Amino acid sequence: MIRAILAALLFCAPASAQTLTIGFAAEATTLDPVKYSAGADSYGMSQMFEQLLRPLPPDWKIGAWLAESWSIGGSAERPIIEVKIRPGVTFHNGDPLTAEDFAYAYSLQRDPKESHFPHLWSAVERFEIVGPFQFRLHLSKPEGTFAIDNLRLWALPRHYYETVGREEFGRHPIGTGPWKFVSRNIKEDLTLEAYDGYWNKSQRPGVQRLVIKTIPEDLTRVAAFRTGAVDLIDAVPVAMLDDVRKMQGVKTATLNTGNNVYFNFATHLPNSPFRDVRVRQAAAMAVDVDTIIKKVLFGQGERFTQLGVGTLGYDPDLKPLPYDPRRARALLAEAGFPQGFEVPCYNMTTPREPNIKELGEAVFAYLGTIGIRCKLRGLEYNAWLTMIRRVPNGPGMDGIINGMYGHGIPGDPSTAWAQTLHSWEPGRGWGASSYSTDTEVDGLIEAQQSEMDIGKREIIIRRIARLKQERVLGGLTIYRPLQTFAWRDKVRFTPWAMPGIWHQMQEISLVK
Repeated sequence: MIRAILAALLFCAPASAQTLTIGFAAEATTLDPVKYSAGADSYGMSQMFEQLLRPLPPDWKIGAWLAESWSIGGSAERPIIEVKIRPGVTFHNGDPLTAEDFAYAYSLQRDPKESHFPHLWSAVERFEIVGPFQFRLHLSKPEGTFAIDNLRLWALPRHYYETVGREEFGRHPIGTGPWKFVSRNIKEDLTLEAYDGYWNKSQRPGVQRLVIKTIPEDLTRVAAFRTGAVDLIDAVPVAMLDDVRKMQGVKTATLNTGNNVYFNFATHLPNSPFRDVRVRQAAAMAVDVDTIIKKVLFGQGERFTQLGVGTLGYDPDLKPLPYDPRRARALLAEAGFPQGFEVPCYNMTTPREPNIKELGEAVFAYLGTIGIRCKLRGLEYNAWLTMIRRVPNGPGMDGIINGMYGHGIPGDPSTAWAQTLHSWEPGRGWGASSYSTDTEVDGLIEAQQSEMDIGKREIIIRRIARLKQERVLGGLTIYRPLQTFAWRDKVRFTPWAMPGIWHQMQEISLVK
């Protein structure tokens, strides 16, 4: 504790009444939306960049943002999405936002050499500019998730991006968001300034400068908050929630992160024990998830079975396999492993979600009780990203790894399942983080993605969820994390769901 407090004192206090200093546990790996690869990247990007659509309060349904309106036309087989851009929006350098900028953003975000998610654009065969503030996306086939993922296209300033180049843009980004870039010290801080020309006059920051400090160590982050070195923190450690809530002059909010945490098995390897469904079922029945949520996560998690409450396709009748270590050991014996086996177990150690490291240790310990003996290997965030992705000639995951993939808020599993459940198909975008192979499930995932009727999509999603549960495919589902933010009562903070997963400072100010 002494070390944590001393470290916290090293952080500078707010420079003036017009500066807010906050502390985040995780840091964005990039500030360039084209290079976006994981949820933590949105913590920085979402301050400066915006998208066509966005979940809007109070119910967080998808609504128009930079798009003034959008509609679906064309035919059932070849839909056309027409978008009208909100007029009067400018980039931080004063350039107006036009359809040309979105055409350029589209060309980059669909390029597999530039983007981690080019597959999101596989259904688009042509981007048509209709006018300065209007464009059409011509689809070669129906795409059921298009409004969820692809109309969240990030707005990029074509002229500036082309002038300075990709690397310089990443060092000094320019967007349309409420905050503009000032400076960044990697692994230390990101300094932003409120954009005076921001288009949204009613939902915008009420303070001039924002300093986001990266403080991954839990005790240091809380100590910095306690001493007043920072005015707001995310990821309040679950073991310290009661203490933080009892601090005088402090407000808190506990929110669903939209993330789904699971443990994936190397079923893709020909000699892996996890190719046998009985071994996967045994692993599922060996882990007492309810006790972990209560004791390890201090209740800061919502157990889910494939889909959480509010997610498209949620089925309250779909129940998890029971905690039954005796039955689990019997299943292992039936599968030919009466003495169990050893396996590498990869555990993320960076606090991407509260107590994620301790969660992994608990799950792996439970597996040990039935004979699945873990050779534990800790991974920091970037190493974990490298391990969990399926890339040609990559290190490969050869055992068990704790994973997570956001379903969004309120939630849709389509993109997550396309990446974590569908068989890996290099070059086509499927299964970028998947270690499962099931042709029936693959076909259903592809079918629901090409279905634009939301009712029909929901029926298919429910079927996938049931098969996923029965066959323990795409890993063992554990919980949806709850994250607590804490801030001084001199701060007025309104959390926004997406993008940024509650981390975007869309509306933050000092109480007058």
